[in-house]
Amino acid sequence: MNGNIEFKGSYALLKVSLGPGEQIKVEPGAMVYMRGPIEVQTSTGGVWKALKRTLLGGESFFMNTYISRGDSEIGIAPELPGDIEIVQTNGTLFVQSTSFLASDPQIDMDVSFGGFKSFFSGEGIFLLKLEGYGQVAISSFGGIKMLELGPGDSITIDTGHVVAFDGSVNWNVRTFGGFKSTLFGGEGLVCDFRGPGRVFVQTRNYPAFVEWIRSLVPRETGSR
Repeated sequence: MNGNIEFKGSYALLKVSLGPGEQIKVEPGAMVYMRGPIEVQTSTGGVWKALKRTLLGGESFFMNTYISRGDSEIGIAPELPGDIEIVQTNGTLFVQSTSFLASDPQIDMDVSFGGFKSFFSGEGIFLLKLEGYGQVAISSFGGIKMLELGPGDSITIDTGHVVAFDGSVNWNVRTFGGFKSTLFGGEGLVCDFRGPGRVFVQTRNYPAFVEWIRSLVPRETGSR
């Protein structure tokens, strides 16, 4: 993926240059513009996998692949305001469903069930599982930061701030502190990660932002 990130920060745009025959897999609705001889192929990538992505992972049933027939360019952006990072994948990368943006065509996408330990707040109990060797573009709500964990290193992250992590990382979701801390401390669920591997976090919490918006909406009292 010959990509360049413009306007890095809150409103990032991924600009990808494609040579003759080169391809890129893109999340539906993420294309901002395309220039040059580009053919778009829409497919499921396998009906069973597509059904799992849609019903369990909250993703689109279809996936768009852009194939260049000459020198061309495509601009890609996420639907949420935030940053973009190009990640080199060497095996397995787990990504929250709202954060996949694009990838090299050889990267395989599936949905992974990790049991109830993977109950990410607002994200359900399923994660996108990307497998293969190549580059993946991920997006965040707010800024994005990579945290590198060495063997045995550990870190605790609020689940609403988790964007992606390597398959080599061990992880577990738990409540924050005791009963009172979970209900009244404003944290809810947190995720413990143990290295080696990378963990990508976002500086803003999408589920918390949605709840804040809801709090501003006047509620009906039932009387008129």
